[in-house]
Amino acid sequence: MARPDPHSHFDDSQPRTESWDLKLKADFGRRVLEGSITLRFGAPGEGPLDLDTRGLDIRGARTPDGAAIPFDLQPEAAILGSRLRLHLPAGTAAVTVDYATRPDSSALQWLDPAQTEGKLHPFLFSQCQAIHARALAPCQDSPGARVAYTAEITVPGALAAVMSAGPEGDVHHADGTRTFSFRMPQPIPPYLLALAVGRLEGRDLSPRARVWAEPGTVDRAAWEFAEVETFIQKAEGLFGPYDWDRYDMLVLPPSFPYGGMENPRMTFLTPTLLAGDRSLVDVVAHELAHSWTGNLVTNATAEHFWLNEGWTVWAERRILRALHGDGAATLSWALGQKALEDSLARFDKEPHLTLLRTHLEGIDPDDAFSSIPYEKGARFIRALELAAGPEPFEAFLQEYMDVFRFRAITTEQFCDFVEAQLPGVLRKVDAEAWLHQPGMPAEAPVFRSEALDALTALGAAWAAGQRPDPGQVAGWSPSELLIYLQNLPRPMPEAECADLDSRLGLMGRGNYELLVEWLCIAAASGYEPAFPRIREVLLRVGRMKYLRPLYRTLGATAATRDLARSIFAEASPGYHGLSRRVVQGVLDGYQED
Repeated sequence: MARPDPHSHFDDSQPRTESWDLKLKADFGRRVLEGSITLRFGAPGEGPLDLDTRGLDIRGARTPDGAAIPFDLQPEAAILGSRLRLHLPAGTAAVTVDYATRPDSSALQWLDPAQTEGKLHPFLFSQCQAIHARALAPCQDSPGARVAYTAEITVPGALAAVMSAGPEGDVHHADGTRTFSFRMPQPIPPYLLALAVGRLEGRDLSPRARVWAEPGTVDRAAWEFAEVETFIQKAEGLFGPYDWDRYDMLVLPPSFPYGGMENPRMTFLTPTLLAGDRSLVDVVAHELAHSWTGNLVTNATAEHFWLNEGWTVWAERRILRALHGDGAATLSWALGQKALEDSLARFDKEPHLTLLRTHLEGIDPDDAFSSIPYEKGARFIRALELAAGPEPFEAFLQEYMDVFRFRAITTEQFCDFVEAQLPGVLRKVDAEAWLHQPGMPAEAPVFRSEALDALTALGAAWAAGQRPDPGQVAGWSPSELLIYLQNLPRPMPEAECADLDSRLGLMGRGNYELLVEWLCIAAASGYEPAFPRIREVLLRVGRMKYLRPLYRTLGATAATRDLARSIFAEASPGYHGLSRRVVQGVLDGYQED
């Protein structure tokens, strides 16, 4: 037996699944998906086949001709879920498992109409990264077990289904339901399986790009993301042809726990990106970059997550530089530095989680999630780029994409490839320190500019009474304003909080990056005029990027701790399970006076 992934029962000595056929019906009343998955193998096999499951009701297994296949299901384990072992007869080329999800599936969030924008219809969406595909379907739930798939999803007739796959049409049924068909011909890691069902409308943005959202949101989303084709073309110029045919996007209800999820052909996005001024659309550059770094070349397991996210942050900033120039890219690196420092501080008592090449046996990948693989990983790639030089690194990048296309790789495979293509570069940058030692290497790249230095100095000068000139502020980009806010002292006296808000108009900002940074200043300062806005944001938004710092900052005083607990008690039912878990961890860590 060979189990290459500590977070999966996948055994690469057993038959390898090459494709899935999903046939599922969404039952909103019971909050379950039920139906079947047919797993097709690259070659006929026999003997045991181990599949990952979590919280699934397994109803039976059968061959294509209907013969029952014996199976056994292990008791549920906290991280891995339950091993489903099928006992395949000789010559088995495919097997069908009949099953249903449960209402508390870790892969699915079922929303009541009141939790949607339109308030009239329910909504369902999935989130399978890192190891939640097993809660949607029994499968070999490891990034190395890539599969193509087809799907038929039956939903109430008033609703539409979308997936991380190409649409193949839909059929209305006499019972009032509607079946949508999909096909994904390119092999994907299981965590990229994605499904959403709701009252959805689409708007074309280019011949290969469309945005989907609820009817009350879709026009705003279409305006916000109107320039996505330019993003795609810039990325193709940097990284080669786009291999996924279409780049569609879905704007989800506010409980979606991430900024975006790079599901191929259908990127999932938070509505907090709809700032009304296109100031946050650069998040799309990150999710788009995943089309090459992550979706095309994938980390072999969660222990090598930096290969997905470090590469993608680096690629995102290459796209930003191509779109907006060096200054914009430098500001993005600076904002990432703040996120990196926050994560390093968060894991100060768990330094092993600050390595790039992590060892996560017995650790839930969700608990290890942070900015470290993103920002430390991106800085490692940048260090390699600087050490190699522009032209050799560009040649290396293209070769890397070509050689590992549609493959999953480990950190060790990556290093072997770097050494073969760029001899001596790993030693030159001290790759050992980057990959296998906690914290940041002493010689990590530094990102500086005159504009960045001026903003940092101006923020630090607030305590000495220096205030920004209104004309100066008017010329700042949202990123520049955010850098300024991040460098302000906290806590502030009440009068200074009022002055800051009056000068910069922070309370009514539609840009959530700016709004949440301001609310963190207000929370740290115990500034009561901001408390209603804090409550409003925490009740509406489920994005972990905003929940964690706001709830953490509210832990500063007894009064704000009480506020945080009362808000969470009200907001918790509407949060995604991942977000609920994060916030509960923050509240459990509060230090009482």
